[in-house]
This record gives sequence, structure tokens and C-alpha cells, in this order.
Amino acid sequence: MSQSLTPSKKNLAVSVDNSPQQYLTFSLGGEVFALGILNVKEIIEFGNITEIPMMPAFIRGVINLRGAVVPVIDLSARFGGAASTVSRRTCIVIVELGEGEERQDLGVIVDAVNEVLEIPRADIEPPPSFGAKIRADFILGMGKVEGRFVIILNVDRVLSTEEITMLASMSGGGNEEE
Repeated sequence: MSQSLTPSKKNLAVSVDNSPQQYLTFSLGGEVFALGILNVKEIIEFGNITEIPMMPAFIRGVINLRGAVVPVIDLSARFGGAASTVSRRTCIVIVELGEGEERQDLGVIVDAVNEVLEIPRADIEPPPSFGAKIRADFILGMGKVEGRFVIILNVDRVLSTEEITMLASMSGGGNEEE
């Protein structure tokens, strides 16, 4: 009986593998990154962010989005780089995370939003094990678009609420050098 299931699973995997996925591409520190469009709720212009004391550098603060308090993450700082420099093209991408009832909105600061692209799964390579400027577990894959690579982010790892909460609580303690 298990033999009859195997071919149909393979056929399903093949048909799913070829379907293109949509990604929102954006620039950050001269690199092009992408987020799965299903995670993106909206894109807003960079505005007033209320800073929260004793948070890690990558948590820029919170914004009021139609009455909801939304934490804002500086992706450049999250990747271990310098904080983003705000320009006229700087945006905040509102990303929805979580499953079922446990949904959380987070704002992500990016240098500029580029476009929505369809990238066929066949054009997505596995993440590199070394050589990237960001943690390997932050990368879902490398999409090939017009001869260049787009770094597809693993939004659940980059914006892991558990990890961010842990880092925030750790920095609330002894962060004397700031």
C-alpha cells in the first residue's frame, strides 16, 4: 500500500516545485533581498518611531498603525551591520508572522522597496553555507533573477518573535557600554 502512495507524492512535489512564488524585493545596504509576498501586509512610508529604552540596537521602537502598537525592526542592524540610514526612499514593510490565532505584525525598515517578482522554484538555489553577510539560517534560498541573485529571507527565522524577545530581555540587563 505504501508503494502506491510514493508515485503520487512525487507527482505532487513536481507540480508544486514548478509553480512560481511571489516575492517582494527590496534593497538593504546595497544588496537585494526578498520576502514571500504572503507574509507582507502593507508598505508604509518611514514615519515617527517611538524609541523604547534598553532594547537591542536592531529594535528601533514601535509605531502606531491604525491604533495597534507595531514593533519596528531595523533589518540592517539585525543582520549585524550598522543601523539603517533614513533616506526619502526608506520604507517600513509591515510583515505578519505566526500561525492561527497567534499572529503578530512587525515593521521592517528597508532602504527601498523594489518590486514584486515571481521566482519559479526551479530558479531558487539552497542557501550558501558560507560567504553570505548574514546568518545562514536567515536565508531561505537564493533566487536567480535576470542573471543576478536575490537573497530570499526566511522570515520566520529573521523575525523570530521568541529570539527577539529573548535578545530584548537580555539587553535590558547589563548593557553598560552604550
